[in-house]
Amino acid sequence: MDLRSLCIHAHFYQPPREDPLTGAIPYEAGASPFPNWNERIHAECYRPNAAQRNFENISFNIGPTLFSWMAGYDAITVQKIIDQDRANVRRFGVGNAIAQAYNHTILPLASYRDKVTQVRWGIAEFEFRFGRRPQGMWLPETAADRETLQVLANEGIEFTILAPWQSIEEEIDPSQPYRVPLSGGRYIDVFFYHGELGSRLSFDSGATINADNFAEHVLLPYFDIEKQENNQPQLILIASDGELYGHHQHLRDLFLARLVDGATTRLGIHPTFPALWLKNHPPTQDIQIRDATSWSCHHGVMRWTGSCPCTPGDGSWKLHLRNAFERLAGALDGLFMETVRQLVPDPWLLRERYIHVILGQMTIDELLGEMINRVLTSDQMRRVHLLLEAQRERQRMFTSCGWFFDDFDRIEPKNNVAYAAQSIRLARLATEVDLEPYVVSDLRSVVSQYTGQRADRIFQNHLRRAEGVSSVRIGFAD
Repeated sequence: MDLRSLCIHAHFYQPPREDPLTGAIPYEAGASPFPNWNERIHAECYRPNAAQRNFENISFNIGPTLFSWMAGYDAITVQKIIDQDRANVRRFGVGNAIAQAYNHTILPLASYRDKVTQVRWGIAEFEFRFGRRPQGMWLPETAADRETLQVLANEGIEFTILAPWQSIEEEIDPSQPYRVPLSGGRYIDVFFYHGELGSRLSFDSGATINADNFAEHVLLPYFDIEKQENNQPQLILIASDGELYGHHQHLRDLFLARLVDGATTRLGIHPTFPALWLKNHPPTQDIQIRDATSWSCHHGVMRWTGSCPCTPGDGSWKLHLRNAFERLAGALDGLFMETVRQLVPDPWLLRERYIHVILGQMTIDELLGEMINRVLTSDQMRRVHLLLEAQRERQRMFTSCGWFFDDFDRIEPKNNVAYAAQSIRLARLATEVDLEPYVVSDLRSVVSQYTGQRADRIFQNHLRRAEGVSSVRIGFAD
């Protein structure tokens, strides 16, 4: 029996950088000598970790929008990653890759319908890439509430990973998973990662120079001797950003390779991953979680709603930005329902199934053909397609990175504003209804505390650029 086990979970993700008008990533000077940050981080992290076969020996998720970009940029590395998950499926009957909610939305702040869409899109993308149903799902920023967990369970997700302070219990045993009872007789299993070790791994660069030293002097003392003497199996799960391994910290891909294949095994610590652990050690205790909590904000989800001690300065721009987008989302949804329900019996199911068009698994004609019993005119087909693309941009505008940092004048929030503007443009092309008044006055209050840059100007600049584009580009991958 493996009495001591280690799981490293790596969350691989980058915010979307594509220009919504072209689908291309603009030149990013800070990423030199590479043309953009995606390519630089890929060279420093994703490709070398795949080459080291690290993806086979850890638990991991890859953000769907990042994986889509990677598939077009380096299909060989993508296939290596997929093959390393499949190696575990062949060996153990379960895989070590898990899915992620699609657009990295803070789900406790999302509507119920958006939660369902984000989870279903994330599941569909995982099945498309890995060829199997995901057992687990990573929640962006591990942000969770009871409704989010209920949606996961309703969609067949068996487990997720949370921070220890997301438990309602002050004292938990992170060496075992717990079961969260939900309504309708459902439940979901939760792994709480080890907070102190996660911090050491992520932020103490001196501790991660030598994997053998880390395993023996940092990791090993955290295993409970009494449990070992009583033949009780225990798991230490450490969660971190995947970009730590080679990008944030140089050569840490080599550290990771040694840690999970040599440094720990020589000490009798065995590598594992959540699906495999649950197969052999299902939870024996129930627990409840704290609603609206996350791993990167100790104030719940305040970091994505307004001023928060996690980020310095005046964060009121975040509240204004969220209010503007939520008001716009409501207007877009109303327009979508009003127009599409005249043609399709279930517009929300249509939105959820649109992921298969985004992934290139079917055409919009084929999707609509499966959902309705009559032939639409080319104009009706075009209007529905444009409104679905508007919904796609509406999902992108809630990408969490737009609120993560202290100031508005960064690429992440400005990209979110561009996605909002694009959603309005697409909706206007479909219906001739202009939703700009729903958002532009609100965006005037979104101001950089350092440069004075205003969101309404970014928004209007995008629309002016769009006016110079003779045709609308729809259907390109995220």
